Amino acid sequence: MEAIIYLLRFAFDALLMILIMRVWLQWVKADFYNPLSQFIVKVSNPLVIPLRRVIPGLGGFDLATILIAYVVATLKFVSLAALSGESLGVLAFYIGLLVLLKQAGFLLFVIMIIMAIMSWVVQGYNSTLMVLSQLTEPFLNPIRKIIPNMGGLDLSMLLAFLLMNVINILLSNSLPYWGAL
Repeated sequence: MEAIIYLLRFAFDALLMILIMRVWLQWVKADFYNPLSQFIVKVSNPLVIPLRRVIPGLGGFDLATILIAYVVATLKFVSLAALSGESLGVLAFYIGLLVLLKQAGFLLFVIMIIMAIMSWVVQGYNSTLMVLSQLTEPFLNPIRKIIPNMGGLDLSMLLAFLLMNVINILLSNSLPYWGAL
């Protein structure tokens, strides 16, 4: 049973990350000719295109993809709870929103880790690093205005990691179920 739960969790998390990345790439107006962007779009198109015919975007946000991501997050928690013999009822909609928010924060964390590692290893232009940089700019630029580049060291990611962990701790203490996700 543990193997089934592991595989189910992996499948839901992978799909959820792809959907979040799609919304995020559109939000920051990333380069859609990049291979990473093309992969995200092509993998998510079978789910998004049919619903996009019914639900239009609003203010530059792809509401169809956001709705699908929310449904996937809710289904993840509902199916995992059902496998363990629990019933959530209406609480599943609240927990689905929490799962979506926490997954988006985790994705930001992972992208910043990948960027930090790639900045040490990759020399010159790299298309993947460029897209990841476009994704993190809205979060890191306000921090860079406070803490400037110090002799080639960009400490904005370090402060972003610290802030993300503080926010996670505060939400764990104030929102029910946040720490359990």
